[in-house]
Amino acid sequence: MRVLLTGANGQVGRCVQDVFAGSIHDLKPMDRGALDITDSAAVSRAVKAVRPDIIINAAAYTAVDKAESEPERAYAINVTGSANLAEAASEIGALLIHISTDYVFDGKASIPYVEDHPTNPQCVYGRTKLQGEAEIQIRCNKHIILRTAWVFSEYGNNFLKTMLRLGQERDELGIVDDQRGCPTYARDIARAVFSICEQYSYGREELGIYHFCGNEEVSWYQFADLIFQCAFRVGSIKKVPATKPILTQDYPTPALRPAYSGMSVIRFKSSYGVVPNSLSKNIEDCLAGLGHV
Repeated sequence: MRVLLTGANGQVGRCVQDVFAGSIHDLKPMDRGALDITDSAAVSRAVKAVRPDIIINAAAYTAVDKAESEPERAYAINVTGSANLAEAASEIGALLIHISTDYVFDGKASIPYVEDHPTNPQCVYGRTKLQGEAEIQIRCNKHIILRTAWVFSEYGNNFLKTMLRLGQERDELGIVDDQRGCPTYARDIARAVFSICEQYSYGREELGIYHFCGNEEVSWYQFADLIFQCAFRVGSIKKVPATKPILTQDYPTPALRPAYSGMSVIRFKSSYGVVPNSLSKNIEDCLAGLGHV
């Protein structure tokens, strides 16, 4: 199978390349320099040149707070870019696998969101990601939209790496404790995407929207505590910094974030058989990838 990957230098993109390495699939990774997905002509040329069986769209504008002051840029990447890829995929009959987000929900639920729960994004990032989903559904019949959450990895910028840095710089950290979600290791997302590609190569098409995220609900405060405990255990930090739980109102940000964004992965597990590893194991694996073990 020929597979075109956009957003190759992002967290998910880098992990997709790691997981696909050595497989029988011919992966063509493209970063923003190689392919600007906001340019419809460039997307059309690239897709026609590669003639992929599958397109994995891991490209996205993910700077949640910055999006509030750059809505046009967020729209161009998350909406126009998604539409361009959907059009190109449809033209050649390729499957489009698109990475989306828990931020399409408003966070007012108290039990894990299922795929058909009403959406109601509360920030520019969430709204543009939902609009991108809509463009794909309109323009490309053969699509899988994979919503995920709280992504971390050894690549790029993320909460785990920020905590490791701040834990070395400060003796005490205040961390939000009234937002709950499911931290997801990007390598698990890549395994999920690989499973989709493998089964598609054998003729299986289970299309539509799926949720795939970590299987443990925690607050940011609890996530940070797990990070520090694991990092101390493997020797990547010399001491565990003092932490205190704070409220969202004590740490105001430009973008409004969901207070709750747990998502059910039952549908994806039933269709594709992939479940995430435990959060502790994923943190340890990520630390190993960073060279801390």
